[in-house]
Amino acid sequence: MKVWRGVLAGGLGVAALLALPGCSLFDRDDTDQVSVFDVEVGDCFTAPEEITTTFTSLDRVACDVPHEQEAYALATYTDPGTDTTPDTFPGEAALKSFADGACAQEYAGYVGVDYRDSELFFTYLLPSPRSWEQDEDRTTLCFVTTTDGVQLTQSVEGTRW
Repeated sequence: MKVWRGVLAGGLGVAALLALPGCSLFDRDDTDQVSVFDVEVGDCFTAPEEITTTFTSLDRVACDVPHEQEAYALATYTDPGTDTTPDTFPGEAALKSFADGACAQEYAGYVGVDYRDSELFFTYLLPSPRSWEQDEDRTTLCFVTTTDGVQLTQSVEGTRW
């Protein structure tokens, strides 16, 4: 059984990872289910049809197919002020604080412009307490995302959007 990764959108004006059901304009037949543990930087995804708080897989598409999210960073959690990753789950607040900083820091290197100057937003997936304990999952997945039903039809890497 795969363990679930929690979905938590942080502050800093971050857009939600989820879209409302029925709002998509793309053909879901172009999707490939990928485990949240197999997401790679540069993978593009359509928004989930069903709003949930945890995911085991995401709908990956080619970046030239209409999509709402693109993975741009995989950040391993470390305790503040150290280079160590704790064995015990640090808590939702600590993970959100880490993700806000790590994803914001990595944004410009991928998109080519600071997120505060971008037309796009970021969001992330965090390890759940269960995946932390059972799978030693310490990785936050950072995604560039759109809002208001806007879809991308290419990678955002280096676009300066």
